[in-house]
Amino acid sequence: MKIALITGASGGIGSAIAVRFAQNGYAVALQYRSNAQGATDAAAKFPKDIPYLCVQADLNDASSVAAMIDTVHTRLGTVSVLVNCAGIAPRQTLFSDTTDADCAQVFDTNVYGTMSVTRALIEDLRKTEGSVVNLSSVWGVCGGSCEVLYSASKAAVIGFTKALAKELAPSGVTVNCVAPGLIRTEMNAHLSEEALEAFRLETPLMRFGTPEDVADAVFRLSGMRFVTGQVLCCDGGYAI
Repeated sequence: MKIALITGASGGIGSAIAVRFAQNGYAVALQYRSNAQGATDAAAKFPKDIPYLCVQADLNDASSVAAMIDTVHTRLGTVSVLVNCAGIAPRQTLFSDTTDADCAQVFDTNVYGTMSVTRALIEDLRKTEGSVVNLSSVWGVCGGSCEVLYSASKAAVIGFTKALAKELAPSGVTVNCVAPGLIRTEMNAHLSEEALEAFRLETPLMRFGTPEDVADAVFRLSGMRFVTGQVLCCDGGYAI
């Protein structure tokens, strides 16, 4: 049985991704930072015969990441699919009103956390000729006004994806990226209904995405063996 590690698996998108892999026969490790209940709720939706592990880790702490990987190896085995979904979206604000601390917080979670877990699993991925799917954002592709820190961090994830895809390709490992548009989750709860409606009207498919839309894109991309270094926009056509 193949093993998938999903970071940020207690959130709306991460939990949907975890469920999708479990439904397709993967044993799943669900990483969370503080929301244990969210990870447990996601695992409750798994088929009854699927092994899983809910594991706490601070992705900004190398020792915590190492401990998580050790636990996954002990309880489940060698990881063949890594989905880097953990991330934060800071409040919308002018770049001139942000601070160095704001920047560090966003990049630590969205970029360093992604890199840290991936680095720790390189040998697993080489052994299994596995795959990595990173979560960026449509703002990482297009940029968003009053979303400068978030946009920059998600653009960095895209650069990381493309570079690592070239580096790991000789080992048979694929590295790709999904860039969601506006998905109705708690992460977007800070947006006003007016802002949400404006975004919907600018989306060619004229609707918001669901966590299941993103989960479908991630799962399919993880299994494409002759596709690497690509960014799949799951955004209803927003970035066209």
